[in-house]
Amino acid sequence: MSTSPLVIDQAQARALLAQVDVPLILRKLFCDLAAGQAVQPAQQLVEFPQGAGDFINYLGVLALDGVYGVKTSPYIVREQGPLVTAWTLLMSTHTGQPLLLCDASELTTARTAATTAVAVDALAPLSAQRLAIIGSGKVAQAHLRYVQNLRDWQHIQLYSPSLNHATPEARAQLNSLDPRLSLADSCEAAVHDADVIMLCTSSAGPVLDPARLSKPALITSISTNAPRAHEVSPHSLNHMHVFCDYRQTTPSSAGEMLIASEQHGWDKRAIVGDLPELLSDMAQRPDYDRPVFFRSIGLGLEDIALANALYQLQRHSGEFL
Repeated sequence: MSTSPLVIDQAQARALLAQVDVPLILRKLFCDLAAGQAVQPAQQLVEFPQGAGDFINYLGVLALDGVYGVKTSPYIVREQGPLVTAWTLLMSTHTGQPLLLCDASELTTARTAATTAVAVDALAPLSAQRLAIIGSGKVAQAHLRYVQNLRDWQHIQLYSPSLNHATPEARAQLNSLDPRLSLADSCEAAVHDADVIMLCTSSAGPVLDPARLSKPALITSISTNAPRAHEVSPHSLNHMHVFCDYRQTTPSSAGEMLIASEQHGWDKRAIVGDLPELLSDMAQRPDYDRPVFFRSIGLGLEDIALANALYQLQRHSGEFL
């Protein structure tokens, strides 16, 4: 018998996410990928006619959990600026019935930041003490929340161009996120002597030149879904140890990897490892003789794993609406 899926809006998703261990859920899915118990196809990009935007479908199957799903995220061009939304549909592999339709904006923020946190925990030196965050929005703040206890950070510097116009209340809110955090006046000041640099921007072009760093550091990048968006210069990939979330899909979607391959002789085979390999001890950790770059594009499996966690939480609590 056909059943209607549970529908979760943005506010409900935010409340439910606060009750689950997001990094732990993501660690499990990457281990499932390594064990062949999950399937992660490439992203599906579909462009609208007349340059009106596009949408990206993020797909995935979690065999042990008995679910598959798709997150669909449109990028709609408008005069007042682009509009980006996202919804995740969760399906049962046992019954073929829809289980959940969830506003994915909160899922996207959480899984993006938590994936970076999983990478930082796997790649950052155990002695890392200086953290830099470029960006100040919800995604940047979520990054800080998920990494703030992963190392013994002594200094946390945050910079965003928007801070130049921020109100005193907005600056105070950022300062309240962590007692070790201070706001930098420039990107250069924020990343000076940093051990880990998290790029958390919506920029379509480079915001950091790794060659100008004072010492080799771990640089994490998420970027946005604007066409070929990238936060570091593509040519810099040839001079870094490169890691990613999933080597089977990331090089065909990450803007700097595509451009580096086409214009700068970079080869995706130079990727040292991805998260499934790192978490299953199949990839060698970097020795920091040069900068280390971790690129995340956002996987359908991440959204599906979190959507399934919220579905299970609601199912067991008996709060189906």
